Amino acid sequence: MNAPSLGRLFLLFALFSLIAVGGGNAVVPEMQRQVVDLNHWMSGPQFVGLFAIAQASPGPNMLISSLIGWRMAGLPGALVCTLGMCLPSSLLAFSVARLWSRISGSPWRGAIEQGLTPVTLGLVLASGWQLAKGAGSGWHCYALSAAVALLTLRSKLNPLWLLAAGGVLGLLGWVRVPGS
Repeated sequence: MNAPSLGRLFLLFALFSLIAVGGGNAVVPEMQRQVVDLNHWMSGPQFVGLFAIAQASPGPNMLISSLIGWRMAGLPGALVCTLGMCLPSSLLAFSVARLWSRISGSPWRGAIEQGLTPVTLGLVLASGWQLAKGAGSGWHCYALSAAVALLTLRSKLNPLWLLAAGGVLGLLGWVRVPGS
């Protein structure tokens, strides 16, 4: 594993911050591609594990950036990745909010809102697909992912129970993730 510099981590997560339309989960596929496929900083199952920890933890859904930074460079890495993920988008949001209030009656505002809805949905669906692919291969992994997604959408069951059930299935050897 070639450890990245703190500057490289900041720039990478600053880019993620600016393209995270719809929240941090929208850029998870690109995070996975950069961290696992292109830079080989960790394996796919390790990335999925960090994502699961981030989702199970209280707080914002972008905690995965802090965990990746921690894994890459300890506390300084966690701070740099978190700052990279938060600062650019916060500055952009502040600037856009000021502009947004000025154009409140403009037809452009409605068109922009309608245009961003499918983009956000597509990015979130791509996140789910990328995580399902990274969690394992084979029909049983895809079937389990689809079942969990349907249960999450159709029931009021807390997703943490589903995550715990997946952990139990893994401990019992009923679900195997390649490379773990």
